This record gives sequence, structure tokens and C-alpha cells, in this order.
Amino acid sequence: MKDQSVLYSKTGNDECYTPAYGVVPILKYIPAGVTVWCPFDTPASQFVQLINKQNTVVSSHINEGKDFYSYEPEHWDVMVSNPPFKRKRQMFERALSFGKPFSFLMTLTWLNDSAPKKIFKDVDLQLLMFDKRIQFISPDGVVGKKITFSTGYYCVGMLPKQIIMEKLVV
Repeated sequence: MKDQSVLYSKTGNDECYTPAYGVVPILKYIPAGVTVWCPFDTPASQFVQLINKQNTVVSSHINEGKDFYSYEPEHWDVMVSNPPFKRKRQMFERALSFGKPFSFLMTLTWLNDSAPKKIFKDVDLQLLMFDKRIQFISPDGVVGKKITFSTGYYCVGMLPKQIIMEKLVV
């Protein structure tokens, strides 16, 4: 394929928030005592609030002028977040460029695309999958009722094996 542009999603606003029950399964895989960067999160995020109970958290959000594609905090050890579902390829390429462990909540249907096959071909991708779908929350506080896709955590250097199935306790 000569035109790589088809492998990149178009941008747009797809801000949605993860409920606490969607964050809880990843908590046990975050090593104790590390600084966790939540690069797509405000202090109100469930990621920031729950991870902060066991680790130091550095949060950043584009609305604060801290764009993931150009910003990096001074010190962090692990990245964990629910990134926007658009610009997936660039987001994962940037995450991999740091050479540090990360875990991003992402749609599992993306595995059907060609981009993840290219960017993870030489990487030990790990998946934390669930028995049910997460109902994300829109910026206006509406909980999604009709969930048309499954999500899971795409991880590098975080899980004890490549695929783990977890029960979501809603």
C-alpha cells in the first residue's frame, strides 16, 4: 500500500469518560510505588482518582494545553488512560516511542485493521479483556445505553501474560 494516510483515523471530538468499574481491573497490574502518567485525563478522571489511591499520578489533558503528541511530564514510569479512539495509530506509535510500560483502554475492533498489525508486529502486545462492555459517559453526563463495541486494555510491559480475561463488576 503506497498511501499510508488510510491507516490514520481522522480527528474529531470523541471525549468520553470511563466509569470507575472500567478502571478497577487494571489497578492490580500497576506496580506499587511507580509514578503513573494519565495523559488524557483531568484530575476529575476516574483513572486519576483511583490510581492516586495507590500510586503517584501525573495527569495531563489537551484542554490544559498539554497535548499528548507534544507534551511529556518530567518524570513518570507507566502510562494508563482511556485515550480518544481517533488517531489510534499515532497515539500508539508515540506511546511505544517512550520505551516504557503502558495500558490504554481501546476498542477491540481495531484489531481488525491493518495499523495494529504493523505497529505491534515486533512488540509483545498484551490484552486485558472483559466479560461485558463498558458504558462510557459523555461530557454532558449521559451514560451510554447502547454499546456497540467491546473495549479492553492494550498493554505493553504491564500484564503477566499476553491475554487476560477479567470480570467487570458494574
